[in-house]
Amino acid sequence: CCFVSFRLHDPIVPYIASGATRNRSQKRLCSKFAYEDIRECHKRRYLLQPIAIEVFSSDGRNHLLAFPRKIRDKIYAKLLACAKSLTDAGHQSVSGQKSGVDVEQGAGLLAVLMGEMSVTQRWVRGEISNFQYLMHLNTLAGRSYNDLSQYPVFPWILSDYDSEELDLTNPNTFRDLSKPMGAQSPARLEQFLKRFREWDDPSGETPPYMYGTHYSSAMIVVSYLVRVEPFTQQFLKLQGGHFDLADRMFHSVKDAWLSASRNNMADVKELVPEFFYLPNFLLNSNHFELGVKQSGLRLGDVILPPWAKGDAREFVRLHRQALESDYVSAHLNQWIDLIFGYRQQGQAAVDAFNLFHHLFYEANVNFEAIEDPLTKNATIGFINNFGQIPSQLFKKPHPVKRSLKSTLPLQHSISSNAACAVAQQGVEGPTAAGPLFYHVAENLKPPLQPLRELKQAVGHMAQNDKGALLAVEQNKVLVPPQFHRYLAWGFPDNSIRLGSSDFDKSVCIHESPHWGDVICASCPNAHTAVTGSTCSVVCVWEIVGAASRNQPAHLELRKRLYGHTEPVSCIYASTNFGVIVSGSRDRTCIVWDLSKLSFIRQLGPHAGPVSAVSVNEATGVIASCSGTHLHLWSFDGQKLAWVNTADSCKKSDMNEIIIAITFSLLNEWDSQHVVAVGTNTGIVKLWTVKFVKVFDDCSHVGRISSKSSSRSYCALFAAEPERDSHCDMDHVAVEAVNAFSNNDHCDGLTNDKVSFTLGNSNSHSSEDDEQDSDAAFVDEGVSKVLPTSSCAEVVQSRNSEMVDIRRHSSESTMQKSSEGANCCGDGEPQRKFHWERQLVFRGKLTMHTAFERKDNPTPAAVTALMPSKDHKALYVGDGRGRVWMWTVGDGHIGGRADHWVQDPSRNLCSNCHQKFTLTDRRHHCRNCGQLFCSRCSRFESEIRHLRIRRPVRVCQSCHARLKATDDSQSSNHAS
Repeated sequence: CCFVSFRLHDPIVPYIASGATRNRSQKRLCSKFAYEDIRECHKRRYLLQPIAIEVFSSDGRNHLLAFPRKIRDKIYAKLLACAKSLTDAGHQSVSGQKSGVDVEQGAGLLAVLMGEMSVTQRWVRGEISNFQYLMHLNTLAGRSYNDLSQYPVFPWILSDYDSEELDLTNPNTFRDLSKPMGAQSPARLEQFLKRFREWDDPSGETPPYMYGTHYSSAMIVVSYLVRVEPFTQQFLKLQGGHFDLADRMFHSVKDAWLSASRNNMADVKELVPEFFYLPNFLLNSNHFELGVKQSGLRLGDVILPPWAKGDAREFVRLHRQALESDYVSAHLNQWIDLIFGYRQQGQAAVDAFNLFHHLFYEANVNFEAIEDPLTKNATIGFINNFGQIPSQLFKKPHPVKRSLKSTLPLQHSISSNAACAVAQQGVEGPTAAGPLFYHVAENLKPPLQPLRELKQAVGHMAQNDKGALLAVEQNKVLVPPQFHRYLAWGFPDNSIRLGSSDFDKSVCIHESPHWGDVICASCPNAHTAVTGSTCSVVCVWEIVGAASRNQPAHLELRKRLYGHTEPVSCIYASTNFGVIVSGSRDRTCIVWDLSKLSFIRQLGPHAGPVSAVSVNEATGVIASCSGTHLHLWSFDGQKLAWVNTADSCKKSDMNEIIIAITFSLLNEWDSQHVVAVGTNTGIVKLWTVKFVKVFDDCSHVGRISSKSSSRSYCALFAAEPERDSHCDMDHVAVEAVNAFSNNDHCDGLTNDKVSFTLGNSNSHSSEDDEQDSDAAFVDEGVSKVLPTSSCAEVVQSRNSEMVDIRRHSSESTMQKSSEGANCCGDGEPQRKFHWERQLVFRGKLTMHTAFERKDNPTPAAVTALMPSKDHKALYVGDGRGRVWMWTVGDGHIGGRADHWVQDPSRNLCSNCHQKFTLTDRRHHCRNCGQLFCSRCSRFESEIRHLRIRRPVRVCQSCHARLKATDDSQSSNHAS
């Protein structure tokens, strides 16, 4: 490691460009990293000159280093020679392809046989998402997060910022990707063309151009990101120490679009990647005084379009979903031609209305040839203030992406630098088309036999690069990325051991590492292990020699982390986001920095000891569980949603504890993603985050989220502070009913009918389970956190599977409001509302493991959960060492379902009670799941609540009930 003199340091924005003076006494930070930590090294430009190198480390850090032109290549060669751990796999590289592969190469036979596909070929084949591909192209074109003047550039995608709902099937929703921003409006384009045609420079130094400002510059980047550090400080430096005029600040997504596409002749800016993965930049969480506009509006959070429901996370999710839509996938190649391709410069750029000032192009600037210091400084200032054109990657028209119908689902992709880290874990890769398990959570197909059987309870599961399932017992965790080894604990001598998963024997023993017993552990990568113990300390270990199964390995303690006051009960470490999350019996979670091994923040308190934690490796959402409570937190510690997952008011549910949790990850923009939790009662429950409309006059009403073994209900009210998970649930139900009946604003509610519009459910009852809506409300609708004041009406958002609770009353006391577009009923006035994020129950898995089912001969607690890489299945590990694989069922055609009674447990027909003989065929009713003989199950019907759209076999009672329901719905539609 060598230390460079401060005179050789330059900031990201040179002083001569920003107008500041160099402080020679200013202290400098020195970054030091080992050669073995260098993952990639790429040549870069700085000030349009080929003088820089960008170094990427395995822990996610990267450094942009600028050198004199003559020695840059020598240092680059030296780094490649000394760094022994360079990544060469294309799917793991930040550029998306192997080094030396031509991004524009054809699909030659030799390249295909050798597997050396370019990142473009991978995108065309549908192996990577649009977001990933744009990030890879930015990297290949020299764009870097370390240089504000060369920040990654992303396109404006949408033109609709007024609708209540975003229609991604309507082409008018999108911007014209075949035209640059300056050509989006014909009237404004004509003014640009007039300047181009009439341009006359007497000196002849500046050729004609259309746009004198760029689509990406240091000022554009920091103006977008001004609400988050360190961009706030960079903005202030560029602005002379103060914020810009409020009317010129970025304050509204719609206004920014109108300015860049239509209204402002000096604004043709595109977007930055954060618009597709980072909601924080839209929020003024630091409460900066950004000023007041001339209209009197005080700037704070960015104003979002109506379809974002006032939520920055929802805006980012929908924006990302739009980026991955069919329309954008079919037209993105046209935008790539403008920014990185053949329409970037020359006559093709003129024809495409895409010609910028000549100093934006790297071929037109050579500082070594400029002798005049004033001219040189002016050129540097121009480049930094107005931007740089990316390096040209394509000389020919860019190919079109194949139809999404043949490539979906897209591979898992995440934001910026974390994308490659996910690929390292094997999430990325080709998958077959078809439904994903979280799309059909209500119809997952139960297995007949366990996929694997271990000697003890399942503790951890993983899939290797080949897709093979690996599983180890409790008190063991597999070491990625190859999972050849595992970390084990729980021995009488308090030791922790490294073992070989191939031979199931210890290869390293570290004795007495703790003051207490190790309770939990996590291995985020091949070199790091994190343990928690009864002494409340989190220990971080370095696994030395774990890269190879044949190399001797041992453990070295890196640091002890102190923060908990009681035993650490669960732990999760994420390499993608560089954090450790530890849960404790002290009812708190602590988030630690995995790289710096320091405290970040505390989450909680919870209702009881924390029993399970996890991190969504795609979005950074943190999940923590306490008793039956499930909490979701944003990466910066904001509570997003929570729910009590207990089934009902049954006394047995008070002993239920969540002990396993996992997320679905594929296509993180999907609105149907689930959080799966496994309990000690042998049940897996699936939950989805949805937005519901909550009326402001019901702001004090509590949340109800309930379900039963026979039917799924999800009645959501506005949130109320969490109750203890061990409270008397029967007392809770009584309180709920009293709250409704005694509420002054709901006079007569007890005499009015409260109806339920049921969403999809994963299990269905026989005729004995049918109850009227009033009884259903009393018995099940109040089994969670209860309402305490004011009646509520919750209207489901688009595509939301949710109960619609409506009060049918002859009188209405609600006042008119200028906000909110929904009416309570015909003739009723409008009411103010807001959107609220809630966890919605999607289904549960009970076969083989649930103690509540009498037809399960050997029930067991659910101890481990994991989605398959392709997300076509969900793996469930239980306390008897069995691994069950729940797959995407063919519910439209046939197949088993969770609510079906298992054959060996029944010997009689459920209707006529005739005993089955060896030759009798047993038939399951597709609706109630009971067993019937051929005569009693000869009826057929559609089952709409199970999404079965063609007639299937049902029993007589279910047939009559389904027919009555269909007739009732038909009459309602007719009326």
